Amino acid sequence: MSPRPSNWPAVLAVATATFTVVTSEMLPVGLLTPLAGALDVSEGTAGLTMTVPGLVAAVAAPTVVRTTRRLDRRRVLVALTALLVLANLVSALAPNIAVLLAARVLVGVSIGGVWAVAVPATARLVTGPSAARANATVFSGIAVASVLGVPLGTWAGGLAGWRAAFVGGAVLAAVAGAALAAALPALPPVKAAPGGLRSAPGVRLGLLTVGALVAGHFAAYTYVRPLLEQVGGLTEGSIGVLLLVYGVAGVVGNFVAGTRAAKSPNKTVLAIIVSLGAVLLATPLLARGLIGSTVVLVAWGLAYGGVSVGTQVWLFAIAPGARETVSAMLSAVFNTAIAAGALAGGVAADAISVPAAVWLGAGLVAVALLTAARAVSRRPRPAAHTPSAPQGALDPARRLSPTAAAPSGPPRR
Repeated sequence: MSPRPSNWPAVLAVATATFTVVTSEMLPVGLLTPLAGALDVSEGTAGLTMTVPGLVAAVAAPTVVRTTRRLDRRRVLVALTALLVLANLVSALAPNIAVLLAARVLVGVSIGGVWAVAVPATARLVTGPSAARANATVFSGIAVASVLGVPLGTWAGGLAGWRAAFVGGAVLAAVAGAALAAALPALPPVKAAPGGLRSAPGVRLGLLTVGALVAGHFAAYTYVRPLLEQVGGLTEGSIGVLLLVYGVAGVVGNFVAGTRAAKSPNKTVLAIIVSLGAVLLATPLLARGLIGSTVVLVAWGLAYGGVSVGTQVWLFAIAPGARETVSAMLSAVFNTAIAAGALAGGVAADAISVPAAVWLGAGLVAVALLTAARAVSRRPRPAAHTPSAPQGALDPARRLSPTAAAPSGPPRR
């Protein structure tokens, strides 16, 4: 299959799939109270419906890549969306929390598998000057799901009950699967380049960077509502609007970072880390009143919105011959870091204060900056480039430098 501009419908189908898996993952956020009441469990227990998929996705990403390495990637993606349809339908019909959590395990498998397979596949769909935009479009599924997916699920739950929201998730997954089946060309598996990750020692430092960066973000962001209430003095209505503004800023940050990372992955990742660290350091000081809080949330959204796409392109540049393996490892690290960051932030918030969780997040981002700087110093600086060939068709290293490469084309999220 030769990449060509007419594969844009396929890119949009993949973006629909990423939107769908993130929306399905996040559905319980707005449904915890009625869900807990209907299944006669505490809200804390109901919160396991969010914890389980993330942990499962971390394990599922590399497992799916390994077990399906001989299968056409189009068929794999369609099968994963079919699994998501089943998972959401079982969730809608769950008579108790045990069945619901079992269904959420299936959601985790779909999340991990889609992210591990979809992003490398995108690099084989559109190349040339439009490759960076195609990559950012696929990653926009995360940000758009955060802005629209969760509120729509909450609205559906309020209108027709929490079970109806999961039925809606099943319908959305069916639409995504049909779009993938109709729009994606055949994507036969491609053998990894000789050496794989063994020839790219910077991957380990890159993954450590992503782990610290994502953990730092979620240590702080998980407690953004109490922060805005206690420090900003804002009401529930104002906070809701600001979180929507944050989501829109994240979409913008995603596309900006996607474009810049295609030209200079090192500089883009370092800029994202510095920006996010600066925002977190300033948050407890600036998030006072509506204006200060708005400035903080916009800057925060712009900075974090570029993390998924920026770090993915950066790691692909470090290991251009093992994109699916890198994507799977990144998904695993991402999901693990989300859980670890939220947990660490909770300990800091309970033991000290909510602003302490933000300071902790800033400290973890500082660790990410150190590891990223070391990773960059250990490898040749990539030249500005425009991805122009699919994996396996042409050694992507020729697009970066004589020895390193970054292709065009993330857990979650």
